[in-house]
Amino acid sequence: MKYAYYPGCSLETTAEEYGRSVRAVCAHLGIELWELPDWSCCGASSGHSTNRRLAQALAGRNLALAERVGLDIAVACPACYLRLRSTRKEVKDNSQNREELVRLIDMPYEAKYDTRHLLDIICNDVGLEELKKRVVRPLEALQLVSYYGCYLVRPPEVVGFDDPENPQSMDRLLAALGAEVRDWSGKVSCCGGSLALSRKEVAGRLVAEISEMARQAGAQAMVTACPLCHSNLEIRQADGKQNKLPVFYFTELIGLAMGLDGAESWLKKHLISPFSLLASHDL
Repeated sequence: MKYAYYPGCSLETTAEEYGRSVRAVCAHLGIELWELPDWSCCGASSGHSTNRRLAQALAGRNLALAERVGLDIAVACPACYLRLRSTRKEVKDNSQNREELVRLIDMPYEAKYDTRHLLDIICNDVGLEELKKRVVRPLEALQLVSYYGCYLVRPPEVVGFDDPENPQSMDRLLAALGAEVRDWSGKVSCCGGSLALSRKEVAGRLVAEISEMARQAGAQAMVTACPLCHSNLEIRQADGKQNKLPVFYFTELIGLAMGLDGAESWLKKHLISPFSLLASHDL
């Protein structure tokens, strides 16, 4: 299966370990990622909240690049995913919006092709049974909670691949890797990532609540698919706590369970080291 790949800004910079694990896992699973040439920022977190036309143009240009080659887009960042899907929906459902977008980006665009999140692709296109076959180092007894955050499954009228209140796709994926997945009430709670600079105290309180809920559920670590959530959950866990919970990207755990080279280099970039936890489980 082949997709036009939109890495987005974070996976090339602050979340490089996520980007590297995405490419390694996809190559192993037979997902061909054709990186969009000359892709540009989608405007997530800032552009879409200041100017609608600018937001549509930023995301629409990348959509039009993928449409040129007739491919659906694969995205790993939930914020990028939401911006691309929202823009496609806005112009697909409204010819006037589409005409305006075409004029702004000076490129043809007919909204023919979809945008998919990598979690959706692995769960529903590759399939969890196929994933199980590739596991060589089961994550046995590793107690995890899935953290989806705000963007990945919301709003349902735009995203729609999982339940917006109690999503299960990442839970099932981690269980397929052999982990013990704990049920908890914080899986779609906001971590305050967008307030990390403007309202640090709010972001800190939200992260403290999320991490405490994870501990109460018996989790040894949290797992996410969002670079902003990952950064915020690591940085904002209360200073001085000895039991800070490591935070994994779901693709890192897939790579670890499948025995892929490079997993150690990904994990070395984490602010909260997961190595002691992994060593305690012979991983």
